[in-house]
Amino acid sequence: MSYALIDLENINEQSYENLLALWADLEAALNSALQHPDRVGDFPTKLAELRRWLEDMIQQDSDTALYLMFQLASTSMAGYSASHALVCASLCHMVAPPLGLGPHERVTLLHAAMSMNIGMTGLQDELALQTERPTLLQEQAIQDHPQAGVQLLRSLGVIDPLWLEVIAHHHTPPAERLPLQSLNTTQRLTRVLASIDRYAAMISPRKSRPDRSVGDSLRAIMGQRFDPRDEVGKALAATAGLYPPGTLVKLDTQEIAVVLRRTQEPKYPMVAGIIDSKGRPYERPPLYLTASGKPRIINSLPLSAISFSLDHRTMVSLGLFTARQAAGTQG
Repeated sequence: MSYALIDLENINEQSYENLLALWADLEAALNSALQHPDRVGDFPTKLAELRRWLEDMIQQDSDTALYLMFQLASTSMAGYSASHALVCASLCHMVAPPLGLGPHERVTLLHAAMSMNIGMTGLQDELALQTERPTLLQEQAIQDHPQAGVQLLRSLGVIDPLWLEVIAHHHTPPAERLPLQSLNTTQRLTRVLASIDRYAAMISPRKSRPDRSVGDSLRAIMGQRFDPRDEVGKALAATAGLYPPGTLVKLDTQEIAVVLRRTQEPKYPMVAGIIDSKGRPYERPPLYLTASGKPRIINSLPLSAISFSLDHRTMVSLGLFTARQAAGTQG
């Protein structure tokens, strides 16, 4: 599979459309590999190719990647399982450096994130659209899916024992309060993946449950007081930010805004107003640097807080333009 990266320093309407298409193509390719792994000639090589594709997009511009990830995952046409896997892999890629994971650990973690639910891909998509509780048969399939996934991956040619062990145990991670460095490699990666999996599931809307805000999701992982001993939660907050690009926030002006880009301070991102204080959508979104203190962010909101689709091209372009202006001023 071939793909071309976008020159984000000279982004225009066509290049942005290409960027959207690249993300959609990546999601569709992963969905195809997970839905029909038996049709992939060399599954381990294919997943490694998709992992490198994802890494390239994040490395090119992580704020744009995060924006697209959070916004498009909620409206994905590829299916919940693939979009959830992509969100998890993206976040695993970002938290790996601050958690001190080595190159092999990081690669294995991403492969595991992309394939952890391969034992129930179809069922996961079905459950995302299901309003009632899982049936007894579905509950059994959910319980069995880690081992089913390991067996399937082995049959597809996966021989990396660490990858397979993390898949086998990703629903039974070690105790959260044990320091990561006190764990063996399998336990360490399992803990990281389990925390990222929970976080990503909480912020993703499903028919059977409403989505949570990013703040609520982080608190659910780290505790109401953001326990500093939770290394994965701290890494999430430090890398993706307390308000990641693509997520929604409520301002003290009673406006609703979408986060465009992070800043050096996790609490103070760059945002664009999308709904004014009277509940009306903005025709021309105002930009706010919340680090200035006006306006202030009151709290994060779930993506379901708005009933219309954002113009992603405009939002990303606004963020890029303002980021360049700020960089030029600082320079």
